[in-house]
Amino acid sequence: MSARPESLIERAARVYDFNAHLRGRADAPVEAVAVEEPVAARVQDAAPTGTLAAIPAEFLSDSDDDGLDEWIAPPSDVAMIDRTMLAEMGMLVPGAPVGALAEEFRLVKRQLLLTARIVAEGPLRQRARTILVGSGKPGEGKTFCAINLAISLAAERDVEILLVDADFAKPDVLARLGVDGEHTGLLDILADARIDPEACVIRTDVPQLSLLAAGKRSHSDTELLASARTGEVLDRLLAANPKRIIVFDSPPALAASPASVLALLVGQVMLVVRADRTTEGDVQEAVQLLDGCDEIHLVLNAVSYEPGRGRFGSYYGRGE
Repeated sequence: MSARPESLIERAARVYDFNAHLRGRADAPVEAVAVEEPVAARVQDAAPTGTLAAIPAEFLSDSDDDGLDEWIAPPSDVAMIDRTMLAEMGMLVPGAPVGALAEEFRLVKRQLLLTARIVAEGPLRQRARTILVGSGKPGEGKTFCAINLAISLAAERDVEILLVDADFAKPDVLARLGVDGEHTGLLDILADARIDPEACVIRTDVPQLSLLAAGKRSHSDTELLASARTGEVLDRLLAANPKRIIVFDSPPALAASPASVLALLVGQVMLVVRADRTTEGDVQEAVQLLDGCDEIHLVLNAVSYEPGRGRFGSYYGRGE
């Protein structure tokens, strides 16, 4: 008897490990999650359903004889985003049902997109399509927010997102997305004018989302960022794709100097403020260091949930 052909789910399971959440990572730490609203507990509860994320349409062919769409392996130069890992960390999962966290980031990105239009009318022009996500001190959730913001923005119809890991001392963006290996990144590009920035952009299997690694660590990271080469690289990346929005995950402003240099180059800053940790003095000092950018937005993270507030928790069935 000949073996039956694999189903779509069986073929997809070789790429997306749908059963990983059953093995579980009970001891894995989950970064605090609230963005203007406490969603940490609700997102953790929703994580298992989020692992069954939609398979990108570009990797499905027309139906075969059994009536199912056929799985097509993505090109070798396309990085596979680990949706199971995202779900286990309580983060947005591309293609998953809309929940409270997705709605919070919809509000955040809408304000950023509206501001970008205004900034584009001024002297920055195409630099209006650049956003720096940072914090005052480590542990306030800026990488968590940068990744979620990029995933949320990538769901827009008319934009393409380039998420840049600019936390050179502790790069973590690619690892959190499950992208392995060493990649030529921003510091390498800045240090060597022969490197084509566009050639270093990493395509992913999330439609409209690409990545740029931090690059080889250097003791001259701030000086490289302060050079004229940085502006040239940014302008080349923006000019290469008129729909592109660049999101930087920067180092904490009070812990490393590159953040203040990057703030001079971008259209907007999204400063993550952790409600249970960041002091008013920390916020004021961070804003002063980042005031090279005229548009600074504060996003409150890790807010305690208050039943009856009437935000997205109860609407999506997680009001208790």
